[in-house]
Amino acid sequence: MAITAQTINGRLRRIPAWPLYVLLPIPGLVTFYFAATNQLGADPLQVLEHELGERGLQLIILTLLVSPIRRWTGVSFLKFRRALGVMAFVYVFAHMLTWVILDRGLIWSEIWAEIVKRPYILVGTVGLIAMIPMAVTSNNLSVRRLGALLWNRIHKLAYLVAAAGAIHYILISKVWQGEPVVYGAIVAALLGVRGFWALRKKRRPARLKRTRA
Repeated sequence: MAITAQTINGRLRRIPAWPLYVLLPIPGLVTFYFAATNQLGADPLQVLEHELGERGLQLIILTLLVSPIRRWTGVSFLKFRRALGVMAFVYVFAHMLTWVILDRGLIWSEIWAEIVKRPYILVGTVGLIAMIPMAVTSNNLSVRRLGALLWNRIHKLAYLVAAAGAIHYILISKVWQGEPVVYGAIVAALLGVRGFWALRKKRRPARLKRTRA
């Protein structure tokens, strides 16, 4: 298995990450085109909002999968995680802009009222706000200026973002079945795994201290 992982990693190192910035927006642009040309059914705007939001959540989940895959299989997609995260932000931001501009027509009094009134919009807004510092610092210059420790702390907001995205999807669907629950279960499992790793990491120094004593 280690040899297989090394082989895969060697091939992955030869693949640049930049094509993701070109390829990943394509599904969103295609959906936008279909919406603009009225090819998405009776309510193309709602379909567009849904598709953009779901694509964003899918990319968020992919970013969370990078570490478990590396830990369990030895295969590292780490070089692609930044592109996945940035494009997740682009999709979520486009999802919000679609609602704010096309759905609500930039009528801010109605927008703020909806955010306060509807929990799923509030949760989604919190998730989007949490993504902003991660998107802004997703570059090598920020890593150098902030330092690895602070940069890592900022990017732990990904856990909040993933939880907010899953909850937003479930609340907006108003049903505990189908895709929203599947996404929620995946996010819960990935966050649970990280919680287990963090707990085990804290217990390890305590065990060492007892052993030395």
